[in-house]
Amino acid sequence: MTTPAQDAPLVFPSVAFRPVRLLVICAAVSGLVTVAAALVGYPLFGAFFAIGMALGLTNALLVRRAVDSITAGDHPLKKKMALNSASRLLAITVVGLTIAFVFRPMGLGVLFGLALFQVVLVMSTSLPVLKKLRAGDPDNHADAPAPAADTSTPTDG
Repeated sequence: MTTPAQDAPLVFPSVAFRPVRLLVICAAVSGLVTVAAALVGYPLFGAFFAIGMALGLTNALLVRRAVDSITAGDHPLKKKMALNSASRLLAITVVGLTIAFVFRPMGLGVLFGLALFQVVLVMSTSLPVLKKLRAGDPDNHADAPAPAADTSTPTDG
């Protein structure tokens, strides 16, 4: 017998991840950093920062694609997701560190871009979810009654 949690489909909330909105935010932040860096005499730092933001956005899109494809299978495996994540993060880390090393010191902008992208990603996904939860959205089933306990197996050991 399956539990209600196993029967429920995995849903990626549309409110949580909006790639177009994230792209616009990344472009705006990258533009501001590039202008600020150019004003103080380091325009290449801004360009590398934008590359870091682009790498972060690419990673986020690849995460979504991997989750969609792995969970679409009949038996999604954690090992498959872990291997996918590790290889993707290794590739992005190698690219980021290589750029930072080859084009140092301005290439460090890539690492700053990657780091700030993570902050932007967390903010852009968590704030809409929090707003939805506070508004008491009808899609939020927090006030629904809990499912009945499974009494098909004895618990008295």
